Amino acid sequence: MIISHKYRYIFIKTGKTAGTSIEIALSKYAGPADVITPCTVEDDLLRAQLGYVGPQNYHLPIRRYSLGMIANSLFARRRVAYFNHMGAESIRRLVGRQIWSAYYKFCFERNPWDKVVSAYYYDVADPAILSISDYIRGGACDYLPGAKLYTIRGEVAVDEIFQFESLDKAMLTVAHRVGLPETPSLPRAKAQFRPPDRHYREVLSEGDKQEIGRIYAKEIATFGYQW
Repeated sequence: MIISHKYRYIFIKTGKTAGTSIEIALSKYAGPADVITPCTVEDDLLRAQLGYVGPQNYHLPIRRYSLGMIANSLFARRRVAYFNHMGAESIRRLVGRQIWSAYYKFCFERNPWDKVVSAYYYDVADPAILSISDYIRGGACDYLPGAKLYTIRGEVAVDEIFQFESLDKAMLTVAHRVGLPETPSLPRAKAQFRPPDRHYREVLSEGDKQEIGRIYAKEIATFGYQW
């Protein structure tokens, strides 16, 4: 997740939508006051190798704590912080309504059938241990960051939701919209987990198709995704 005060945007990082690659690419242009949340050790190492700005400013300054934040922080013995897959409502609460309203807020969404297959190969190292059908029926989709991150009380709270399937075009739009000096070049973070050339139709059964369609019915209807 990134809050760029330099370019006045907020990037909300949804799950399995190339979010890490996008975050790393955007961090190249970060200013010293921008908020960049940590990724995994491997991803932050890749970011460092590219010479881009790493995690910074993700702890909320103590002077901005509310009484409730002070109490919760003391109880949990950790500071209030922005984090990787942080939702719109939580970001708005920490950054404040003035910045939230003024900044350009965007995220990405993806065909749900494709997204679940991507999540499965990332989460399950050996398909022999857990089938994708059991993975889906075990509730894994409930933990896949998506619409809950870019909505507040069921309503879309961002300015633009781009499609993963049109990633290059989307990055061109973002660069133009916020005034980046160039279109970001995306590294292939986490791309090694999914077997190449495995289309989701080859992986999912009819039952899997129906269950994912039920879980993500709203996203499918909103964005017109098709099997």
